[in-house]
Amino acid sequence: MINVRTNDELEIMAEGGRIISPIKDELKKLIIPGAIPKDIDKVAEELILKAGGEPSFKKVKGYDWTTCINVNEGVVHGIPNSIPFKEGDIVKLDIGIFYKGFHNDTAFTVGVGEISGKNKDFLDAGRQALKNSIKKAVAGAHVAEISKIMDETLTKRGYTPVRDLTGHGVGKNLHEEPQIPCYWEGDTGNSQVIPKGATLAIEVIYTQGAPELVLSSDDGWTISTKDGKIAALFEETIAVTDGLPLVLSSPGFKLNEPC
Repeated sequence: MINVRTNDELEIMAEGGRIISPIKDELKKLIIPGAIPKDIDKVAEELILKAGGEPSFKKVKGYDWTTCINVNEGVVHGIPNSIPFKEGDIVKLDIGIFYKGFHNDTAFTVGVGEISGKNKDFLDAGRQALKNSIKKAVAGAHVAEISKIMDETLTKRGYTPVRDLTGHGVGKNLHEEPQIPCYWEGDTGNSQVIPKGATLAIEVIYTQGAPELVLSSDDGWTISTKDGKIAALFEETIAVTDGLPLVLSSPGFKLNEPC
């Protein structure tokens, strides 16, 4: 069952989004050659606490960090470590804020310093897939319509959506119904109908190679591509309305402008 938020609850989530959005902008500035992931994680926690929120991910049992930071073949759930970023790395940062009883979940991918033309195209494809997917999150649509456009946008650009990880509902809990796959196969009408007032964390998770993933045996958290190819991740928390969705975790997000 997809949870529906009241207007008051949506305003709380929008307020949380207005807090996390500039924090993301500050963290992006820190992702430069030589920067240390665990130092960025510390800054992220300090900024969230100073703004009156709590780190969402620290509420996940067994996870002790504010962010997940993954580099190159890392996909999700990477523990912030002490390995400095180097020129050309592709860095994913996933972060959540718990504010007045509700979560916002959001993520971005950036290149460190100068990156190749291929990787610039790779990241552009993910940003476009996210925009296209968010536009499909309207009242009365089916969840699979989001997955379908995400899959089509990525594959037309020559990239591969993952199959083992999904977007999800978000609100009082960090992960709620529905699951929103990154790939599509079959009839969109067989999936759940999205109600007005739903709040969703739409995630574009994709790779330059095959979709198969592996879980690190070293830390039990980090998920990477099995073939070692580069992956990327883009995510926003949105609210479903009668018209275009509201992008809560990035209020300045321009749905109708090119990437």
